[in-house]
Amino acid sequence: MMQADFLIHNIGQLVTLAGPPGPRRGITMRELGIITDAAVAIAGGRIVAVGKDADLAATIEPAATLDAGGRAVVPGFVDPHTHLPWAGHRAAEFEMRIGGATYMQIMAAGGGIARTVAETRAAPLATLVAETRGRLDRMLAHGTTTAEAKTGYGLNLPDELKQLDAIAELQRTHPVDLVPTFLAAHAVSPEYKGRADAYVDLIVDELLPAAWAHWRKLKYDNESAGLIESRAGNSVNLLDSLSYSSLPFFCDVFCEAGAFDLAQARRILAAAKRLGFGLKIHVDEFAPLGGTLLAVELGAISADHIVTTPAEHVTRLARSATIAVALPGTPFGLGQRDYSPARSLIDQGGALALATDLNPGTCWCENMQFIIGLACRAMRLLPAEALTAATLNAACAIGLGDQAGSLAPGKLADLVILDTDDYRMLAYRFGTNLAWRVVKRGA
Repeated sequence: MMQADFLIHNIGQLVTLAGPPGPRRGITMRELGIITDAAVAIAGGRIVAVGKDADLAATIEPAATLDAGGRAVVPGFVDPHTHLPWAGHRAAEFEMRIGGATYMQIMAAGGGIARTVAETRAAPLATLVAETRGRLDRMLAHGTTTAEAKTGYGLNLPDELKQLDAIAELQRTHPVDLVPTFLAAHAVSPEYKGRADAYVDLIVDELLPAAWAHWRKLKYDNESAGLIESRAGNSVNLLDSLSYSSLPFFCDVFCEAGAFDLAQARRILAAAKRLGFGLKIHVDEFAPLGGTLLAVELGAISADHIVTTPAEHVTRLARSATIAVALPGTPFGLGQRDYSPARSLIDQGGALALATDLNPGTCWCENMQFIIGLACRAMRLLPAEALTAATLNAACAIGLGDQAGSLAPGKLADLVILDTDDYRMLAYRFGTNLAWRVVKRGA
């Protein structure tokens, strides 16, 4: 008999998404690897077996069990695009938008990102961590077990590093695994207003090298202890778990009218790539500047937003290794009609991921379940495609496709037991939390 810490049994519908490595593309995004009357065995925070309930009952000797009561089980959601660490809020600007002001008009008047930059700069690290922890708690309660977290509300060296410190502290102490992204190129720093090229010089010459060195130091400092107290409550060796050394570190640029143009984005991403960063890029949210083709050219892991992307650029993206990340909560939050051309991208064989774009200005949404339902309605995704985009493909979009996003032996034991017997309810129902139990690393 195989020993296990934990056995979840009496699963009516187990969505495994097991299969070849890498993201699902095109029609294969509908292939969910469903097992009925199933069970999952967990040891050391990882999955050790999946299969029919009767088969695992005959071969697994667990220390503890959980009866799923015939419910559906899906992989833990992965949110591959968030602006998670910030301080304050912008409720007044939401009211202005309802009154007719556009996002870019608010930004030009000194609001938008600049407002959150001021509040984040003023917040001590402890305050920043505490406010962010509350958001992570709500994400976890709705089934998100892994997320990307961007900086970008500091726009100077000390406050960008403070955001990295907040991400590191929460990665160490909160159950949700966080992948860091450095986004000093979120907007031109207030100190460089009207001098965007000079701010790009600062990013390339000072901020990127300092951020790279700072994160590497954080990694080594956290590994020097050898053993840490795991977030599941057990003592584990860092080398046996998802540790700082295995976490990717990305650089992102907001390539958009009023932010950074194509040449500036190219310069920043090329410098980041030389240092060792993985690459991401905000593209075509409001205006098509060519950022999607830049992402493909530079081999970025993802191109995010893709709302105004020209049809020929969508085709190029679909044929590339770059994953398209759609953020339907953002046009919804802005009251816009146009969404990412996800249906076209999938039909052309592309790989699509979904994310919340959690941020204080346009989409304060901590619920990936809502994003799944919105994607089906606004972008015509099938429920199976939307679930794949919110799990396996989302994990691949942050470099963790080999760790998260599907339920297979060796992967992290991150899963959501839904309070329903059919995964399609995630898309069909909305406005409620269907997570009956969330399991993170077997806890």
